[in-house]
Amino acid sequence: MLSDEQHHIELIDGINDQMKEILDGSEQAIYIYLDDNHKVCNRKFASLIGAKSEKEWASMENPFMYFVAENSQETLADAYQNAIQKGIGSSIKVTWKKISGGTVDTDVILVPIAFQKHIFALHFVS
Repeated sequence: MLSDEQHHIELIDGINDQMKEILDGSEQAIYIYLDDNHKVCNRKFASLIGAKSEKEWASMENPFMYFVAENSQETLADAYQNAIQKGIGSSIKVTWKKISGGTVDTDVILVPIAFQKHIFALHFVS
C-alpha cells in the first residue's frame, strides 16, 4: 500500500502528464496545485517568479508564503478554498514576489479540476 506521500507524488506526476500539452503549449503562465509539496508549473510560470526551472519551483517548500505578496495572500487563499471546497472558479488579482526581489502584478484565473478523485487548483496567470 502506498503512503500518502507516495500517492500524492503519483497524483502530481499523473496530472502533469495529463495536462502536459496545455502546460507546454499555453501562452499563459500556469500552475497546478494539490498542496505546498505537490505542485507543478509550466516554464512561463517558473520564469515569471524567477525560478531557474519548473522543477526548482516545484521543489520549493511553502511557496505560498515565499512567492505571494502579503497583500495578495488572503485573496489567493480564499479563491483556493472556494475552488477546493465549493467548486467555484475565480478571477483575481495577485502580486507575486520574485526570487531575485521585486514583485509582479498579475490576473489569475483559478478553477478546480479533478484527477483520480482528487481536487486540484488550476491557475492561469497573466
